[in-house]
Amino acid sequence: MSLVSFLARRSFHYGWLVAGLTFLALLVAAGIRSAPGVLIVPLEQEFGWSRATISLAISVNLILYGLIGPFAATLMERIGIRRTMVFALAFIAIGVGCTTLMSTSWQLVLLWGIVVGIGSGVIALVLGAIVVNRWFFEQRGLVLGILTASTATGQLVFLPVLASITDRFGWRTAVLGLTGAALLIIPAIALFMRDRPASVGLRPFGDKSETVEVLQPKVNSIASTLSALWQGMRTRDFWFLVGSFFICGASTNGLIGTHLIPACIDRGIPEVRAAGLLAVMGIFDFVGTTVSGWLSDRWNNRYLLCWYYGLRGLSLIFLPFSFHLSFYGLSVFAIFYGLDWIATVPPTVRLTANAFGKENVGVMFGWIVAGHQLGAATAAFGAGVLRTWLGSYLHAFILSGILCLIAAVLVLRIDQTPRDWGVGRAVEVGGAGR
Repeated sequence: MSLVSFLARRSFHYGWLVAGLTFLALLVAAGIRSAPGVLIVPLEQEFGWSRATISLAISVNLILYGLIGPFAATLMERIGIRRTMVFALAFIAIGVGCTTLMSTSWQLVLLWGIVVGIGSGVIALVLGAIVVNRWFFEQRGLVLGILTASTATGQLVFLPVLASITDRFGWRTAVLGLTGAALLIIPAIALFMRDRPASVGLRPFGDKSETVEVLQPKVNSIASTLSALWQGMRTRDFWFLVGSFFICGASTNGLIGTHLIPACIDRGIPEVRAAGLLAVMGIFDFVGTTVSGWLSDRWNNRYLLCWYYGLRGLSLIFLPFSFHLSFYGLSVFAIFYGLDWIATVPPTVRLTANAFGKENVGVMFGWIVAGHQLGAATAAFGAGVLRTWLGSYLHAFILSGILCLIAAVLVLRIDQTPRDWGVGRAVEVGGAGR
């Protein structure tokens, strides 16, 4: 009897092990994606590159991170989740490790922007959504909330350590540590990750039916993914979801995730201490996003999103003034903002399932995440340009807060009524709600 077969026959459902491995992979990938916030100033000091130039590489990374998601959903169906994860983690490790050898800015764009961007685009929110839908019939919202919160935990685990290593030993040592973390989890994924419950003789967690799992026929991944985009673009709800998630990305990964540490350094706050702020956000976001997943199974998801975006907008408008209240003012911001950093994800997935059908959530949420990352890329580059041009992040923070208040109004227009919707075929999904 193999170890996997032995584990599958234990009292706990094997899906929890799959969810744990997914959480671990998402955590490492999130830690790597958050690293540029620590690296901006050291790269600026060593190579003399402007903050706008470094932000360009980060922007390319964020764009590819988003655009790869829809295609990753169908790639996982074609070659399997396990193989896709192993290849993506190896790709990330190569890209991150090679940055220690770079000497010009175009190499930063190539390695961190393109290579790491493609790899991290696979180990992303779409992966968590697909795993939840395949392995869980019950508790989908809660599990998706926990997996989504792994991005916050990635910050919590990695950022203070990266900042400390960079401060004491230099940024290259920190980057090599990230490479090692990506390589370290590949064997566990290769040995224990499984694509579907049927591969270990199980039904999804909480599914008591006796019916045999029916697998969808494989079709051309690119054609089906683009077809889903085309049909989605013809609906109003798609544009509301993409527009609000564009603002979500602009106000999180793109602005705060990339530029909060440099903004703190501009104000005389040491890098390690600034990284600690993001770690505090990670702690509170883990709580906020997990609770959001639980709430998304029970409350009106439009109202949840309205509250999340509204409160985030107010906190971002407060941020520039918190610098005048010493480090304690920033601590208040970190707690308040951290509670809904990515709490928007579970309700957005649930609304996507309602709008486009549970069988289409994987690819449709992938395209919505692409909008999220386009927003993140726009803010990452735009904030860097504004800082270079005006010498301050004030305008970037205020503008982002106003956009969040606009998003709070947009999400109220999304139709919450579940309905059938086809994209030519049923694409593998990751809905949070049945």
